[in-house]
Amino acid sequence: MTRLKSRFLVDLLLRRTEAAGGFATVLAKGDENSGIILVQCSDRGQPGPLLERRFGADGHYIWEAVGPSDPNDGESRANYQERRRKADPDLWLIELDIADAPQLVAEWAALT
Repeated sequence: MTRLKSRFLVDLLLRRTEAAGGFATVLAKGDENSGIILVQCSDRGQPGPLLERRFGADGHYIWEAVGPSDPNDGESRANYQERRRKADPDLWLIELDIADAPQLVAEWAALT
């Protein structure tokens, strides 16, 4: 089965967010072909969950909430993101600022 490249998926997510009236940016660039994607969600500057695209045991990608349980704990969130980048320098870190960002990610994931 052919897998879509991470760069293509990131570009698609950025365009989809902007088309829906939100803001999206790449905070850290990962591997163009197969980097894991970590999405930092927020709504009008209020922090939401961190969502990570991971390879599931069934051979398909899954999205799950990761990191600190309190999205308002900015220090813990930043520390988690820094640890993930150090552990996996191929990781993409994307920021979305849009109403119901997790729903947008779920809709985008269904397309890929």
